[in-house]
Amino acid sequence: MIHRIKNERVPRIVVMGGGTGLSVMLRGLKEKPLDITAIVTVADDGGSSGILRSELQMPPPGDIRNVLTALADVEPLLSDMLSYRFSNGSGLAGHSLGNLILAAITDISGDFVTAVRELSRVFAVRGRVLPAAGQAVVLNAEMEDGSIVTGESKIPEAGGKISRIFIEPEEVEPLPEAVEAIREADAILIGPGSLYTSIIPNLLVPKLAEAVLENENAIKIFVCNVMTQPGETDDYTVSDHLEAIYKHVGHHLFDYVIVNDGEIPAQVQDFYAEKGAKPVQVDWDVVTGRGYKMIADTLVLFRRYLRHDADKLSQHIYQLVQDWISRKR
Repeated sequence: MIHRIKNERVPRIVVMGGGTGLSVMLRGLKEKPLDITAIVTVADDGGSSGILRSELQMPPPGDIRNVLTALADVEPLLSDMLSYRFSNGSGLAGHSLGNLILAAITDISGDFVTAVRELSRVFAVRGRVLPAAGQAVVLNAEMEDGSIVTGESKIPEAGGKISRIFIEPEEVEPLPEAVEAIREADAILIGPGSLYTSIIPNLLVPKLAEAVLENENAIKIFVCNVMTQPGETDDYTVSDHLEAIYKHVGHHLFDYVIVNDGEIPAQVQDFYAEKGAKPVQVDWDVVTGRGYKMIADTLVLFRRYLRHDADKLSQHIYQLVQDWISRKR
């Protein structure tokens, strides 16, 4: 349930992306008085999602399921149930229960978008969760050597430097509800998540990118990843992330960039270095020199893996949105 403050309209915020980072952030944002619409990529082709996508000819459910779980307003056990992944069983091993439920409702209703809506209702999701398109898309990457890598899960494994990514079909139609949500938003938030396989694919859906550009009343915020991602953003700085988005969209999208400037312990850096990842360097002068305003804070927590501090991150976002709306009144 979204609470209203002093009878004022709750700010409408659209969040675009996919992957674990988006879900972590949404767990914080759902506690704020915000009307949230999450627009989630449909390019995933690995793991359980890839199998269901291939065998049932449906959009990949994994990122959608993660976001539904993050925004669900139910007992923790039910939320954990959606994320439960079978470790044994012929044909079951590797599948998450939430993916299978989405596949079942899609088969019953004949429509993936309807399945997402119905599961949102059952799990009392705070806000709306929309796939970027009603069909799966194929993600391709052109590497610097000119070779083409096909498939979202294959791109980080290619071992080269990405020059650009593109989707098939190129003129895929977004959901009308997604376009409308962007046009009516008070704030548009992109990131965090895998730059080339979760974030940019949404902006390659033509009408989605156009809607973001055309909404001149919304504050537009980019949340940068804390760590580089092997095979995607090796040695990338904050400005490199922004430049990659600019190259694909052809415009500067953002008013604000939120970054982590907290110290990451040496042992944590060593753990990630073994996987080929390191902290994203914050190149202040380059970013601000291009006209972006920056918000920096210690925004990470470390348990088994580094994650954004959802409470602190969502507070920064909420404050930016509130200040923006106040200035525009």
